[in-house]
Amino acid sequence: MSSGVAKVLAGLISQAHTIPLDGRGLIAAMQALALDTIAAVALPFVLLILAAIAGNIVQHRLVWSAEQLKPKLSKISPAAGFKRLFSKIAVANFVKGLVKLGLIGAVMAGLLWPKRGELDGLVDMDPAAILALTKTLSLEMLGTVVAILFVVALADYLFQYRQWYERQKMSVRELKEEFKQTEGDPAIKAKIRQLRQSRMRKRMMAAVPKASVIVTNPTHYAIALQYERGMNAPVCLAKGIDNIALKIREVAAEHRIPVVENPPLARALHATVEIDDEVPPEHYKAVAEVIGYVMRLRGAVRN
Repeated sequence: MSSGVAKVLAGLISQAHTIPLDGRGLIAAMQALALDTIAAVALPFVLLILAAIAGNIVQHRLVWSAEQLKPKLSKISPAAGFKRLFSKIAVANFVKGLVKLGLIGAVMAGLLWPKRGELDGLVDMDPAAILALTKTLSLEMLGTVVAILFVVALADYLFQYRQWYERQKMSVRELKEEFKQTEGDPAIKAKIRQLRQSRMRKRMMAAVPKASVIVTNPTHYAIALQYERGMNAPVCLAKGIDNIALKIREVAAEHRIPVVENPPLARALHATVEIDDEVPPEHYKAVAEVIGYVMRLRGAVRN
């Protein structure tokens, strides 16, 4: 940009005697000078703009939204303004700015201090030599500042990414709300499950009087089986452990249903047979022995 502007100004100086000094001529000359200057700096300036945009795209994709243009009272609220001004992010940005200024200032001082003798002698130097020295010092300072800012930008990028990552985390309350929305309220689900279990127990107890035999453990397990002629296999009407098993035995006692103690069979049936399902084939023999025993017992009572 400096080289382009220098060429424009050099041409202006070399052709100064040809520039008309009347009103229209001077305006036309100034317009031509402005256009030449813009043409000299346009391309580098566009490259700087593209570099600035690319720096943001590297960190985050472009988002086209009119959300920020919507009027919001919080934007003019003093309380919200103070909250933003003294927030953790604002304080962190302020500290980062101080660190950048202090670091760059210290490096500049360290770079220029050894050349203080040359800088003192600028007043006696030829203008052409001053320009050369100024260019050399400017390039040195520019290179140093760019190197420092590269390190600072890298650290800032990591810091910003960490802040963004922390903001993505959900609080315990947000997790609970999301779980309620996706899976349902745990309290309601537990209540529904409790009602279903209660209804299932009532239906199961209502079916116990139809049982042909109760297989027990003798106290921890109870399985109510029904078998009638013509059935493919005995059917499990009810099953349970501990308190439910005790209730099954009480109902069986009220309706005089035979109770047979067979711990291995009771545990096996409880683990493999669901309510209203037939006994699996691997237990046919053991169940048949129990059913046969009950039938023989009933026959003996009748006789």
